[in-house]
Amino acid sequence: EALVDAGIEGLTLSEVKGMVDKKHTELYRGAEYTVDTLPKIKLEILVEDDKLSTVTDTITSTAGTGKIGDGKIFITNVEEVIRIRTGETGSEAI
Repeated sequence: EALVDAGIEGLTLSEVKGMVDKKHTELYRGAEYTVDTLPKIKLEILVEDDKLSTVTDTITSTAGTGKIGDGKIFITNVEEVIRIRTGETGSEAI
């Protein structure tokens, strides 16, 4: 919601599992098992360079608690964008 409020409209949200640093055991239906992954949310956001700080500032200020598990932000360059439906490329395709 904070990203949409900041004017960021296109994003992909995926439910994923992430590795945990400290494994622990749990009991389920009488069987003990080791938990080494936890459910997490992965956001993929494609923006032009001038909106990058808006995205990173919004995520860090909204999602940051100062505790383990706040997540990470990976920033990579995208060589080209092509909207398949219209054939638009570059910033028009974003």
